[in-house]
Amino acid sequence: MVAPKLSALVVAHNEEAQLADCLERLSFADEIVVVLDRCTDRSVEIAARFEARIIEGAWPLEGPRRNTGIEACSGDWILEVDADERVPDEMAHEIRAEIATAPFCHYLIPFDNYVGKRLVRWGWGGAFGVMMAPRLFTKGAKRWGEQRVHPALELKGEKRFLKSRMIHYVDRDITDMIARLNRYTSARAADLRARAEAGEDIGTFRANVRRIFSRFYKCYVTRKGYREGQYGFLIALMAGLYPLLSYLKATLEKE
Repeated sequence: MVAPKLSALVVAHNEEAQLADCLERLSFADEIVVVLDRCTDRSVEIAARFEARIIEGAWPLEGPRRNTGIEACSGDWILEVDADERVPDEMAHEIRAEIATAPFCHYLIPFDNYVGKRLVRWGWGGAFGVMMAPRLFTKGAKRWGEQRVHPALELKGEKRFLKSRMIHYVDRDITDMIARLNRYTSARAADLRARAEAGEDIGTFRANVRRIFSRFYKCYVTRKGYREGQYGFLIALMAGLYPLLSYLKATLEKE
């Protein structure tokens, strides 16, 4: 029986500080595909050192950028990894063992999220970080939507779970976390403006104020952010503010 071919896909924008460490952990894959979006740093040079298949271009939306990478992969299976993520050896072995016999499906991978050197495992969600995501899948089992931030996902096949955890260096510090909230809400605001121009309902100020409390509760209580102390509180606060700040930027600011 011929072993299935595994493609590792990395989509990046000016990630020279992290790209080499990321790609070094992907040597167990049969091919590495790197999509570089408007890079002006040394990302091309770094990807070439790892004999990756490099695709350069400019994509205004995240979904089409990632779909371009998926379509470029020639493997039977695709492992999607961001430049700030690392695949530990345990996960590499588990992936190889799973895909050897798995049917057409997608796997959810749990994350170990780090803020600086601090492991913050609990409380992520509400469009401000994830605790688990579908990153390993049979080709054809995953497609991204057209949104600017957190594109919708179309998933096919059976849902399965890996046991080992992806290492994710999500933020350098609290300042970086706040900057990320600013980027996310600006991108979300652009989506809301586009929807409003198309005549779609984008909600109300009052509804988004109420969402602060429901989203905070979901992250801090339901997803056990309280186990992380003040970090869990901060993450829940960011998740709660995300829809309101996005709405305010969409209705009060111009692009």
